[in-house]
Amino acid sequence: MPAAATRHRATRAKQRGDKPSTQAGAFVREEMHHKRTKKHGRMTRKQAIAIGLAKAREAGINVPLKRR
Repeated sequence: MPAAATRHRATRAKQRGDKPSTQAGAFVREEMHHKRTKKHGRMTRKQAIAIGLAKAREAGINVPLKRR
């Protein structure tokens, strides 16, 4: 569950009309913080980004899927 401040930061970015990747940046930033503080145990940078993007998608941000 993302923090309230993270959801608020993403909502403000959406209201400003920022791109979806910028809106999702708040969630990725939060996961990178969790990675640095070792909140989730062993996690790579790519895993932290993937988890942040997944949380952004759950929150309703239109982040496109990874290109193949």
